[in-house]
Amino acid sequence: MSTNSLAGARVLVVGASSGIGRAFTVAAVKDGARVVLAARRAEQLEKTRAEAGGGLCVPVDLRAPDSGTRLADAVRDHLGGLDLLVSCVGAAPLRMLADMSQEDWQHVFETNVVGVHRVLNACLPLLERDAMVMAFSTESIGQPRTGLGGYVASKAALEQMVSCWRAERPWLRFTIVTVGATFPTDFGVAFEMELLTRLMTDWAARGIAHEEYMTPEGVAAVLLGTAAAAWRQPGVCIEQLTLRSPSPVTGTPPPGLTAPEHAGSASSMHGGPQPPVPPGPESPAPE
Repeated sequence: MSTNSLAGARVLVVGASSGIGRAFTVAAVKDGARVVLAARRAEQLEKTRAEAGGGLCVPVDLRAPDSGTRLADAVRDHLGGLDLLVSCVGAAPLRMLADMSQEDWQHVFETNVVGVHRVLNACLPLLERDAMVMAFSTESIGQPRTGLGGYVASKAALEQMVSCWRAERPWLRFTIVTVGATFPTDFGVAFEMELLTRLMTDWAARGIAHEEYMTPEGVAAVLLGTAAAAWRQPGVCIEQLTLRSPSPVTGTPPPGLTAPEHAGSASSMHGGPQPPVPPGPESPAPE
């Protein structure tokens, strides 16, 4: 059997209703994996399942105290155990730090950190020895974007939590998947457009906005191949996986042009048409 196949693997995807989570779920089911799909939006989950041609849908809100137990019970009944758990969730309020309310902080940490912990903790008895846990993070850690401070802080906390899980459960394989600019996803669909426009200009000026973006399907294909190869090599752990567009950042002079010549080009700052919302690294919080 191909080393690039997840055929027969038992997989839980949290955040499967859209974006990379949806694309990964569809690819995994079509590859022969047995998949439980989890997200908050039941209708969107069903659409993902229909596109994939299989899988079990479990609508769940990670902020609910019983969310982890409900998911673990569904996995136990449907799969019996787990070879791979993929967490693609990412709640992201667009707020300057001074404007972040207590409710904003609670929402982003309850979803991106506590909710992921609930699922992982409840599923521990189901994770086979050498099973893999892949948790999506963001390239904005280390190059923070204005207006996304709460989101970036929560993802930094998630990474540290996963590191501690790795220390406490060394017989499991934990991977932080750092994902760069990806479009289209539902990340940012609720952002306030006037603030977003100002912030995107700021991100470009800071040199942290790529001219071109990855697609959810492209990211999912690479992730699927990587997970499949690792699944069949239990003696190898991928602790960090970074997926990023190979395109230059906005404003980078193309080969053969000097910076002043490039600056005079009408299209140089944006590399062609841009999406109306910022490319998001993950699926939004499962809803």
